[in-house]
Amino acid sequence: QARLVESGGGSVQAGGSLRLSCAASGYGTSNGYMGWVPQAPRKDREGVETISSRGTYTYYTDSVKDPVTISLDNAKNTVYLQMDSLKPKDTAMYYCAATDVILYDGARCHTNAYYSWGQGTPVTVSS
Repeated sequence: QARLVESGGGSVQAGGSLRLSCAASGYGTSNGYMGWVPQAPRKDREGVETISSRGTYTYYTDSVKDPVTISLDNAKNTVYLQMDSLKPKDTAMYYCAATDVILYDGARCHTNAYYSWGQGTPVTVSS
């Protein structure tokens, strides 16, 4: 069973940046897919920003217009999410997830394809 531990969240001013990290144990980032998904208060999780093993492919949710970049370091078994130009609407709990097979419909990777989840790291963006 994979264990995913997120870190890097915090409180920032609008326009600021954060880099989230997800350290995986019991799961090799060189296998399958890993991703990040925000869950804002009282809202459902939407698409998962996803990266394939070895970083060959990335999948970003179409509805996410803000600049985010997912990357991974196989040697450290860690996946990152770089978020820039943050806005108050980006305030959410950010979860790391892992799966062997994704469900991508051309616009987003669906959350129900992921079977391992971290506890989340909170991001708060103030105006």
